[in-house]
Amino acid sequence: MIARLADIAAAAGVSTATVSRVLNDRPGVAQATRDQVLVAAGRLGIPTGQPSAARGRHVAVLIPELGNPTFAAFANELSLLLSAAGRVMLLLVIGPSRTAEEQMSDVLGGLDVPGVISVSGTLADELSSPERYLGLNRAGIQLVSINAWHPEVTGSFLSTDDAASVAQSVAHLRSLGHTRIGLAVGQRRYQPTARKVAAFLDLGFDESSVVSTFFTGEGGQSAAARLLDAGHTAIVCGSDVMALGAMREARSRGLDIPGDVSVVGFDDSALMPFTAPALTTVHQPVAALCRAAVDALLSALERPPAESTEMLFHPDLIIRQSTGPAA
Repeated sequence: MIARLADIAAAAGVSTATVSRVLNDRPGVAQATRDQVLVAAGRLGIPTGQPSAARGRHVAVLIPELGNPTFAAFANELSLLLSAAGRVMLLLVIGPSRTAEEQMSDVLGGLDVPGVISVSGTLADELSSPERYLGLNRAGIQLVSINAWHPEVTGSFLSTDDAASVAQSVAHLRSLGHTRIGLAVGQRRYQPTARKVAAFLDLGFDESSVVSTFFTGEGGQSAAARLLDAGHTAIVCGSDVMALGAMREARSRGLDIPGDVSVVGFDDSALMPFTAPALTTVHQPVAALCRAAVDALLSALERPPAESTEMLFHPDLIIRQSTGPAA
C-alpha cells in the first residue's frame, strides 16, 4: 500500500498525504488536484473506487522515549487496548531530535492513519510551535493528547493532576514533621513541571526550595545536591528517575534514607517497590489514562469533537520506605 501511494504521488506531483486523502474521499483537497491524483492512479492501473478494508485501522502512538519505564508502560497499555479494539498501533518514538513529530503529518497521511495518541508530546513545551499538531487538524486526523495541552489545537486532552500530586506529597511529608521540603523537577518550559512548581509555591514555599534540572537520574542527583546543601530534609521529585538520582546523592554523602532525608518520586513505575529502600511515589494512573485515550479516539473517529477539553486524572500517593519522620 505504501509503495502504491508513493507511485501515485510521484506521477501526480503531490505528497503521499494528499493521495491518501483523495483515495479515502477526505476533505481539504482542491478539485483540480483531486482529479490529477485520480487520473494518475488510473494510468498506473490502481483502482480507486473501493478503499482497502485495511485502510484506517492504524493508530499512531507518539512516545518521547522507551528508556523511561513510564513511557514504555504507556506504549504497552495502549498497544493492548488498541488491539482489543481491532486497531493496529504504529509506534513512533519522538526522540531528542523530535523528527517523528516534525514529519508526522506527511508520514501519517501517507500511511492512511486516521488518529493519533500523543504521550507527553511537544504540545507540553511552551517553546515549541503547535504547527505540527495543527497540521493534523487540517488533515482531518483525530488527536488525543496525554499530559500535554494546547488551547489552539483541537483534540481530546487527558492529564494527570500535577497539583494534586504535589499536594499529596507535601501533606505526607508535613505529617512526618518535615518543614524544609524541596522540589526537584525538570525544565519549567514543560507544562507538568510548571504546574507542579505553581502548586508547590501555592503551598507556602519559596523559589529557593525549587530546583529545575532535567528528568534524568543525573538531573535528580544535581537537584538533590543543591537542596541538601541548603538544608532540606525532604525532597519531592518530578519523576521516579529523578528520585533515584536524589537517593544516590544522599547516599554519596553518607546520609540515611529515610533517617536523614526523605525522598518522594512521581510515576510509580514498575520497579519502584524493589528499590532499597522502596520508593514512596505518586502513582500516575497510566491504565486509566490509556483507557480514556482509546475511548476518546474511537469516539472522535465516529464523531469529531466540536471543541477541545482537558480532563484531569487524580493520582494516588503510594507510601513506602523512602519517607520517614524528620530527624
